[in-house]
Amino acid sequence: MKKIPDASTLSTWRKSSHSDNGDGGCIEISDSHPDGIPVRDSKNPNGPAVIFVTTTWRSFVDSVKGRDLPA
Repeated sequence: MKKIPDASTLSTWRKSSHSDNGDGGCIEISDSHPDGIPVRDSKNPNGPAVIFVTTTWRSFVDSVKGRDLPA
């Protein structure tokens, strides 16, 4: 798994429309990275980001949307 040491080097971060904007406790993703989907903690914008393979990220999102995750 690839990492970006300082996630603030990317400028195209976005939060889910379902995130709770009250305390800033959510993840953000970037759609424009050539190696996959970077994910960072919104409370730590200068911290690291993990880059997921695009197909892996899509599978995860589809599972969450379909509530197919194990309990």
